[in-house]
Amino acid sequence: MTDPKGPRDDRWYLSLMSPNTKGPKFAWLDPTSIYINAAAFQDLLDDLIIDLAEVEFDVVGGCDAMGFVLGAGLAARTGRGFLPVRKAGKLCVDTDRVSFTNYSGKTQDMEMRAPAFAPGTRVLLADQWIQTGGTMEAAIALVERQGGIVAGLATIAMEPCPATDAFARRFPVVTAVMPGSRWQDECNAQELSSFGAYKAERTFPTAGRSLP
Repeated sequence: MTDPKGPRDDRWYLSLMSPNTKGPKFAWLDPTSIYINAAAFQDLLDDLIIDLAEVEFDVVGGCDAMGFVLGAGLAARTGRGFLPVRKAGKLCVDTDRVSFTNYSGKTQDMEMRAPAFAPGTRVLLADQWIQTGGTMEAAIALVERQGGIVAGLATIAMEPCPATDAFARRFPVVTAVMPGSRWQDECNAQELSSFGAYKAERTFPTAGRSLP
């Protein structure tokens, strides 16, 4: 039977992602248009959850800020709790803090409530996109500092670099953009072929998979 979502390595909703129109201070694309479209968001979560079938976890940790969307969605769909891993200065409780360098080269601090969970808790860490790995490295450090076990990573896409290559060796990594697919090649080059035909209208909440 043909999958109505199309080939497994050519997930239709990835074409909804929009190019950067604001210049080099911003990320090279915006995946958030997937979330506003109900069919796209549900298919994204379906695909990640299928690939998480062999990953055992107790709670989902989401990285501030857009990792909150993906992480909370995964937590709700799998019946787990959700742990926000926040940028510093936002939590009104005792916290652990680590510094990291983000994709733009800016140094920031990341915090997690202390204590957040019992030692030995298995935490699935989610972020919208893993590019240079700095944010995820900070989240991993915070989980392990409290005696948690990083059960795996979940994201829309992970670009190759020394940090992300190390993640792939250490943890199960589940991505909507499948390794070896043409989408992964385009993410590596930071230019999607779908940008040329991008239409904001395809992302609207009432739009479905059949809209050109």
